[in-house]
Amino acid sequence: MTTPPHRTRLTFHGPLSETRADALVQRLTRHRPTSVLDIGCGSGELMLRVLAAAPEATGTGIDLDTDDLARGRKAAADRGLASRARFLEESATGTTRGPADLVLCVGSSQALGDRLPEALGELRRLVTDHGRVLLGEGFWQRTPAPEELSRMWPDAAVTDHHDLATLVELAIGAGFRPEWTETASLDEWEAFESGYLADSEVWLAQNPRHPLAEETRQRVDRHRARWLAYRGVLGLAYLTLVPTV
Repeated sequence: MTTPPHRTRLTFHGPLSETRADALVQRLTRHRPTSVLDIGCGSGELMLRVLAAAPEATGTGIDLDTDDLARGRKAAADRGLASRARFLEESATGTTRGPADLVLCVGSSQALGDRLPEALGELRRLVTDHGRVLLGEGFWQRTPAPEELSRMWPDAAVTDHHDLATLVELAIGAGFRPEWTETASLDEWEAFESGYLADSEVWLAQNPRHPLAEETRQRVDRHRARWLAYRGVLGLAYLTLVPTV
């Protein structure tokens, strides 16, 4: 049975443009890292770009999604990076894979702890004293109203995220200084969320009576309704963090 294609339109599993990705890679490789650790790496696209720009570096990506890990291994092989990139199926909780000169944690802090201060403490443990951390973390652009929360993810609450100022202060309190603070634009969010759904939407239009159509339609409609509810309310910060020694 033919199944709907999924995520073929996405380069990154998050709101990240090519322009921002290029700037991030340039900034994160300025200190010439020799080891990179990617927490919740998915297919490891950003890690692979860092390795391409830092020829002396090796990278380790850890995740629990076997399909994403397989895509990452294939991409590494296709780019001649297989000897410098490992993709491991394992939990990040209490990981012993650090310390690394560069730690990437984009949309994955929950893999390090239930609360953000705990996750930030783990990131400080996992980075070398003269390294860098890239933290991609959600924040409220404004306090959501109760009716907005009710249309987001299940059990969404104001306490699920901080505002940007609090997020930066928590990073400082965990032993970092923010070298660079930037946030995903609305264009990046829309490109990501539309790209996430586009394959399924086209498939549904062309296969409305397929046995999997109703299940797919419900999943897609539910996801779209949620992201349109948090559109312009939920932000994503990209913080380049320098450890305090």
